[in-house]
Amino acid sequence: MGNKKLLGHAACFTAYAIFGVNIIVCKDLMGGGYVSPVAIFSLRSIGAGAIFWLISLFRPGERVARRDYFSIFMASLLGFFLTQMAFLMAIPDITPTDCSIMSSLSPIYTMLIAAVAIKEPITWKKAGGVALSFCGIIYLILMSTGALGGTTVTKPAGIALMVVNALAFSLYLGVFKPVISRYSVVTFMKWIFLFSTVMSVPLSAGELLSVNYNALPKAFVMNLGFLVLFATFITYFLIPVGQKLIRPTLVSMYSYVQPIIAIAISVCAGMERLTWEKAVAALMVFAGVFIVSRSRTRNA
Repeated sequence: MGNKKLLGHAACFTAYAIFGVNIIVCKDLMGGGYVSPVAIFSLRSIGAGAIFWLISLFRPGERVARRDYFSIFMASLLGFFLTQMAFLMAIPDITPTDCSIMSSLSPIYTMLIAAVAIKEPITWKKAGGVALSFCGIIYLILMSTGALGGTTVTKPAGIALMVVNALAFSLYLGVFKPVISRYSVVTFMKWIFLFSTVMSVPLSAGELLSVNYNALPKAFVMNLGFLVLFATFITYFLIPVGQKLIRPTLVSMYSYVQPIIAIAISVCAGMERLTWEKAVAALMVFAGVFIVSRSRTRNA
């Protein structure tokens, strides 16, 4: 495997490992009830967007072709606005187990969408790798129903929102690789977050202006800081790196790292017990990723 592909795998693994920690962080943020999901999304978008625009001031200028602005807007709508809004709104209405299972469908969606959108072939090896990882992660999730805590009853709204979450991000991964490849990560992401801010602020402006920020608990502020800096700025910097270097289905398969990380945290905290069955299930996930990475590409 070449150095560039290794970099792509490392970027995706790191991003989705952070997302795994973020599952727990978001539950704490939503559980406090201090700020609505829409307002949290806006703060997340404004904060990460400001960092990307600030960095862009110290980089060589890069013009975006006029024809690409609509594509970047749609990438923002699907890859950040709908994906993250749906996730934040789903958290109170879905159990951690059901949330993880619904998220696990994303690589399957991405494989099918990429086959249609960018003619990425679905080979027996690729389909088999996705199936192996999917079976491993479902088995791991079902054995770890207490790993994340939180909501104990799933509502239809939670299921529907997680379907939107998975489909929107799968479309983002499967469709927009060509436009992402034309620009630097900083240029692409500064426009992604500008568009997402424009979409979200009108929905949350009243609340953002009325919140008593001085009264927010320190733990809430720290969790919000993690959400903005790590689970938004860093992850959305790393994922386009992966998108440039490896295939959409592979990028999406790293979503299986999220529940593994959450369960590992629970084991370290004494909330879960590590068993050989869980270890085998985790190995199945990474074996599936390896098989897909060795499957035939569009140009092969």
